[in-house]
Amino acid sequence: MRPANIVTAVADVLAGMAISGFLGSEVVNYLDHLLPLLCLCLATVGLYGGGVVFNDVMDAKLDKVERPERPIPSGIISLAQAIVLGSYLLLVGILAAFTVGRITGFIALGITVSALVYNKWGKHQAWGPVNMGLCRGLNLLLGISIVLPALQTYWWMGIIPVIYIAAVTYISRGEVHGGTPATMRVAAVCYAVVYGTMFALAYYNEHLLLASPFIILFIILINRPLWTAMKEPTGPNIGKAVKGGIIALVAMNAAWVAAFSTLPHALLVLILLPISLLMAKAFAVT
Repeated sequence: MRPANIVTAVADVLAGMAISGFLGSEVVNYLDHLLPLLCLCLATVGLYGGGVVFNDVMDAKLDKVERPERPIPSGIISLAQAIVLGSYLLLVGILAAFTVGRITGFIALGITVSALVYNKWGKHQAWGPVNMGLCRGLNLLLGISIVLPALQTYWWMGIIPVIYIAAVTYISRGEVHGGTPATMRVAAVCYAVVYGTMFALAYYNEHLLLASPFIILFIILINRPLWTAMKEPTGPNIGKAVKGGIIALVAMNAAWVAAFSTLPHALLVLILLPISLLMAKAFAVT
């Protein structure tokens, strides 16, 4: 299920809520907002976890050769058990999303379809990175959809995670056999577009001073391993760049919260970063 990655998916949803104005609204009682928040967090846990499980299910034969340490080829869990687990997680994710709203539920269905299409076909096609990015883009919209008028205003922000994750997925294709410096340079350009947009939106919302430290942290986390991989694009270096790109999503989402909400909310999201890093030491990220 990649627990460290699931934490970043929760951060996506929280960032979406901040963009919608949900976290920044004046609430007489925070408990009024707690149930839909928890349901969306449960939804993204189920959707991401289920999507990753089915990734391993559909890669089971290939993993026997390339990654025999993974749970299915190593015999820790059977293929049938993995299918049941993945199906259950996706179902929980979809149902939890529908408890928040009909549109939210349909977005969850879109994430499910996108993840399964990527697992079965997308990862082997040139359009695969965009397919993977679509899962993250929809995940951000899952959070924004908690306030429907905000979804109509900020739907286009789902494109930003698509660009970012497409770049991470693009370089990940060299994780086993190595890549090329040109691939890393393409990713660097995509990264620059993403954090450039983040600075622009923070400035537009008059939160530039508040959001800048979070954006700078995000830039450092993604560019340090990418620079190493650019100089020496070996499999292990690319793996570290991919891992860094995924874990850095927490800092990216904290920056979104800072750009659209308040410092306390941004810091609460950033707390997920050390949690994700600790989990990354115990569980695989890629």
